[in-house]
Amino acid sequence: MSGQRGHFRRLFWAGFATYTAFAVWADFVHWRSSRRMLGTAPGAAELTSRTGTEAVVVLGYGNRGERANFVNRYRVRAGIRSIDRTADSVLVLCGGTVEGDTSEAVIMQRYAREELEYTGRIVLETESRSTWENIENAIPLIEHADIIKIVSNSPHAEVAREYLWQQRPDLAERLVRADEHRFGEIVPMKIGAALRLVLFRWQHR
Repeated sequence: MSGQRGHFRRLFWAGFATYTAFAVWADFVHWRSSRRMLGTAPGAAELTSRTGTEAVVVLGYGNRGERANFVNRYRVRAGIRSIDRTADSVLVLCGGTVEGDTSEAVIMQRYAREELEYTGRIVLETESRSTWENIENAIPLIEHADIIKIVSNSPHAEVAREYLWQQRPDLAERLVRADEHRFGEIVPMKIGAALRLVLFRWQHR
């Protein structure tokens, strides 16, 4: 019996060590992604929203029900905390009816208004069905902004910023960091997102 307990103990610690290693790696991937594909104009990294207007773009995730799922709830919270309260800001919620009857943007807006009691300005983009379309359809809603922030998990946001560089490099020059990455937060989601980024980069080599 003691030998069996020792075997399970070794399995437990091996699993714990593996999970910890993946968690540290994923946090590093997210930290690095949160700092990539930002504006490269002189002084872009030092821009603050006090220089003018700000658009915070939140990318939706497939949502089957009428209530925001865990991923969309996290993204909305990250979007709201990314807003500079001293700025003239707009929260742009993106996402169409990919997995349900109600658009991701509408579901996220409902969560922001009803559960987070957010009262700031919100604009919806309800037609997109992919990250490329998220950015393409959001462009008319963010062209006015002096500062643009894109919010999702960090690797996904990095890909979205890359798409903005491809579609409208003049707007991409205005990109600054959002506040979606915090160390030790949403660890299982970070691991999955980091693995998806590796697969995405491998497929697009």
